[in-house]
Amino acid sequence: MYEVGKRIKMYRERARLTQKAFAQMINTKNTTVSNWEKGLTRPDVDTLARICAVLRISADELLDVRLSPDDMSEQERRVILAYRVKTGLQKAVNILLDVENE
Repeated sequence: MYEVGKRIKMYRERARLTQKAFAQMINTKNTTVSNWEKGLTRPDVDTLARICAVLRISADELLDVRLSPDDMSEQERRVILAYRVKTGLQKAVNILLDVENE
């Protein structure tokens, strides 16, 4: 069974959304959401982005991706996670760090 479905359900319920309301917000059918949550199928990459936006979580949270604590400090990890979630600020951060064209 796909674990992402369990996390979709957990975050959807935390947001107090029904499957139907959530499905409408991400432009899909509630049966599709149900199939994800049952582990029968999983969303594609484009849909994952909409799911994260609606649930106000990062893809790392949804996919349960963990950054290795050996590779960076806690502050660096928090900055990276915040950067990934706050897509509207990414361009400004890139300019400030002079990494806009990399």
